[in-house]
Amino acid sequence: MLKGLAITPPVLGRISIGKVVEKNGKRLPEKDDQFTITSQVQGNDGWLLHPLNDELRQGKEDKLRSIPVRLLFNEPELNFRADYTLFDRQSGRPLCVGNGETCKRVTQDGMQSLPCPSPNTCSLAKGNACKPYGRLNVIIGDDDPLGSFVFRTTGFNSIRTLAARLHYFKAISGNRLACLPLELRLRGKSTRQSHGTPIFYVDLTVRGGMDIAETLQAANELDAQRQAAGFVQAALDEAAKRGFGNGAFEDSEEDAGAIAEEFYPAEETSSPTTNTSQRSAKTSLAEKLDAQAQRHTPPTVHHQGAQHAPTQAEGQRIDRHLPGRVAGHRNQHPADGQAVGESASASGASTDFTEGNIQPPAGAAGRLRA
Repeated sequence: MLKGLAITPPVLGRISIGKVVEKNGKRLPEKDDQFTITSQVQGNDGWLLHPLNDELRQGKEDKLRSIPVRLLFNEPELNFRADYTLFDRQSGRPLCVGNGETCKRVTQDGMQSLPCPSPNTCSLAKGNACKPYGRLNVIIGDDDPLGSFVFRTTGFNSIRTLAARLHYFKAISGNRLACLPLELRLRGKSTRQSHGTPIFYVDLTVRGGMDIAETLQAANELDAQRQAAGFVQAALDEAAKRGFGNGAFEDSEEDAGAIAEEFYPAEETSSPTTNTSQRSAKTSLAEKLDAQAQRHTPPTVHHQGAQHAPTQAEGQRIDRHLPGRVAGHRNQHPADGQAVGESASASGASTDFTEGNIQPPAGAAGRLRA
């Protein structure tokens, strides 16, 4: 095994919440309120759609807001890795990766292990330069039991929710996390920082149409079948752990360009007039949630929210994992969602459409932020 090279799960494609579009000669993340599954091939118009993207949309009248998945490993931290990460905004390469206690940092003297004070108290993290960054690997379909699709996010809500769900599912299943039939689901919520308008994040739940008892029973049956066939899950987890630990940083040189594009797009000033004229005729999930919130909000409170709406055109990540900042506006605090992926990526102060790193869709400027 080559030393210094992180051995990560084989990736078949990406899960994102948005896309990168070209505007005025710049490639910018654009928010969306649904999942998109892309391949690893990029064309002139962006990443090509994976065949599963159309397959999962069949029979759905609305948008793709849930994806049936399984996990590769029983250990939550192997399926979902989250760190405080400082990226080079130009190249997309990681410069410092830490967990709040220790970090690995690229310095003039090479790679060093140093204390990690967390972004709130780190001098290098000023200006929201360092943010939570998570990568979730999931299995979609049964064609390749060891191939995965990756969802990247810098959204605080997505990171916190996914981490909690993984640990809870491991606990209630008796360490059979990799056997559970689960589902990625896009959710919306309002926060104080979003002034009542909905933001989006990714959740992991039991599969639609199944209750928790049926889910656990299915996991027990699959686990028994695998053991009878000689499938050793513990050995797979150990191999993955060694692979991740073989390199200083997980993300490779090949990922750097996509990360810079999704999490650190070029600044662009949006025109409210243009956005309004391009409003989509189809009601988005954000509009539905916003309308529902207005029906339950006193007029005075609604008026105040409307005054702040124009300032929220700050998207942050694209499921491609859309972290970063948009329209020249930076996220203020990780607790309010920092990324939108994921691949995809929205929560309160990050950059994932689900939490903020992308430009709002036409006509929705200022409606969503992560």
